[in-house]
Amino acid sequence: MKYRLETQCLHEGWSPSNGMSRQLPIYQSTTFKYDSSDEMGRLFDLEAEGYFYTRLQNPTSDAVAARICALEGGEAAMLTSSGQAANFFAIFNICEAGDHFIASSAIYGGTYNLFGVTLKKMGIECTFVDQTLSEEALAGYFRPNTKALFGETITNPTVSVLDIEKFSRLAHAHGVPLIIDNTFATPVNCRPFEWGADIVTHSTTKYMDGHAVGVGGCIVDSGNFDWMRHPDRFPGLTTPDESYHGIVYAERFGRRAYITKATSQLMRDFGATQSPQNAFYLGLGLETLALRMQRHCANALQVANYLSAHSKVAWVHYPELEGDEFHALAQKYLPTGSCGVLAFGVRGGRTAAVRFMDRLQLAAIMTHVADSKTCLLHPASHTHRQLSDEQLAAAGVAPDLIRLSVGIEDVNDIIADLAQALESI
Repeated sequence: MKYRLETQCLHEGWSPSNGMSRQLPIYQSTTFKYDSSDEMGRLFDLEAEGYFYTRLQNPTSDAVAARICALEGGEAAMLTSSGQAANFFAIFNICEAGDHFIASSAIYGGTYNLFGVTLKKMGIECTFVDQTLSEEALAGYFRPNTKALFGETITNPTVSVLDIEKFSRLAHAHGVPLIIDNTFATPVNCRPFEWGADIVTHSTTKYMDGHAVGVGGCIVDSGNFDWMRHPDRFPGLTTPDESYHGIVYAERFGRRAYITKATSQLMRDFGATQSPQNAFYLGLGLETLALRMQRHCANALQVANYLSAHSKVAWVHYPELEGDEFHALAQKYLPTGSCGVLAFGVRGGRTAAVRFMDRLQLAAIMTHVADSKTCLLHPASHTHRQLSDEQLAAAGVAPDLIRLSVGIEDVNDIIADLAQALESI
């Protein structure tokens, strides 16, 4: 039976049989026993499925990955130690020294630094683009060695909405996959594969976990991108891997080639695996994801309307607000709600923003975002602190921008806290 998303949040990935644990167990073990050397050898040769070392795979983690995969409508998925690891693996799985990829400039500051600085040291170049440009203008950034196009469904922290279909057409016209970070929207509010994306990443630390107890990430592959159609462009998937006796992933594993390679090569060598304990926490968070997203979105819209009408607020960005620059795209891609995050600026600039934040009592100043409790930060001073003024401008991060993550508390208490803090400026 094909279940609806709310039911999948609870049941996908773990189907206990008679006498088994009703809840997904924590397989807190580094290794797994086999009765013969040949059985284990087949695992190392990728000729059989199973578990031999938690750095590569673990039953708890795989069950949770399968749940996220089902929610996104994908073919295969893997958990990682963080959202940063997920985005790194997503790119590095198909790029190597001398390659190039394109990313929206409006992405999360940590990802921007990963792509623009760290990957550059590894010989992989990223070009950052204004995602609102026309298809014709964006097409000019593709090169013969371009291997991927990357964006966020809802950007962090500017809460812009990506035109996924436009990016999909661009990517596929140039023979590369579209990779979408779907952290803020979650599959509850948007399933990028249905709009042409090929690979989806998540920082599961955010809404999926929901309680700020476990750092983690996830990569989901749609299985739809045909790597063998462009064999010269993606040799890692279409030519023999000598570290696995000459396996050609796209031939041997078909629609599961991308995730199999990421697990067998990248997780093997980098070890950025999510712990079984954190995977267990994530599984619990997923059970209430659909319920929480409804409350986050309802609260955030009320808060956005309140701030928009306040005399001490200079501007508000929230795609569900009528008149917002991205309202039309939100109606298209996020018809049931966007997320609980909004951006706004107070009159008086950076100094007033800092004073306002320091006066809050319920909302907490913290690096985190998108969990059950209301929190906020000042990106120019915190998450995007490493960026120059020019880079901040390119990313759309104004000096007075405050990122507010609206929680699931009673919305009247959230608004009351904002009101008393605004009175101080």
